[in-house]
Amino acid sequence: MTRPTLADEPFVAGESDADTDTDVLTISGLVKRFEGTVAVDDIDLSVPAGSFYGIVGPNGAGKTTTLSMVTGLLRPDAGRITVHGVDVWAEPDRAKRSIGVLPDQLRLFDRLTGAQLLFYSGTLRGLDSQVVRERSRDLIAAFGLEDAANRLVTDYSAGMTKKVALAAAMIHSPRVLILDEPFESVDPVSAANIIDILQKYVASGGTVVLSSHGMDFIQRVCDSVAIIVAGKVLAAGSMDEVRDGRSLEDRFVELAGGRKAAEGMEWLHTFSD
Repeated sequence: MTRPTLADEPFVAGESDADTDTDVLTISGLVKRFEGTVAVDDIDLSVPAGSFYGIVGPNGAGKTTTLSMVTGLLRPDAGRITVHGVDVWAEPDRAKRSIGVLPDQLRLFDRLTGAQLLFYSGTLRGLDSQVVRERSRDLIAAFGLEDAANRLVTDYSAGMTKKVALAAAMIHSPRVLILDEPFESVDPVSAANIIDILQKYVASGGTVVLSSHGMDFIQRVCDSVAIIVAGKVLAAGSMDEVRDGRSLEDRFVELAGGRKAAEGMEWLHTFSD
């Protein structure tokens, strides 16, 4: 009998002491400053368990800074973050057991093969070596990395690197995945495969929080969204609530200050000979 792979069965989220919580992630009064510049300005957010939650905003809006504080990579100046009721900064080890992370700026041990990287990631999380091998096999198959599993990660394309990094983030079966620009440099076929995996993960009770510049993409795959501009949350809630009868892009442009007319560039319309 052939053993089912991750591609064939729902992804089962890990156990937690806070199964009854409505919100998997809560952010209260979050603040971060860099040399006098306020990057994150008193942000409050609640992410429901089992949701596909998108965070959108222009470059420099504070999205990556916020997610870095949520995942314990950057200490906030003020505020509180809890994952399944566990304070990320008061009990970091316990909180991080529930989190899988794909950061925007990937820093992988790229002198390992893909299979070795997954094994390292699983054992680092305290998983038994046999469990790590089984899950690695499932993840390699699900992400279409069979031909690359024994190659060094440094030789991977940008899209393949994203896929193996996401696989490493999922290997310990976290309750919530925090993904910063997960589809940047990923080809459409691979992106569709990853979306399918993430949707099955959410359907089985996991939660995905992701940032992206792709408004159409966020509108298509996410059920909830937050719009962040200049370190502040301008709107948050279900996709329909935030859109308010418009496309997400139109709503975003409205909240972010509207489109600017390209004035004073008449020369651009008088073409060179």
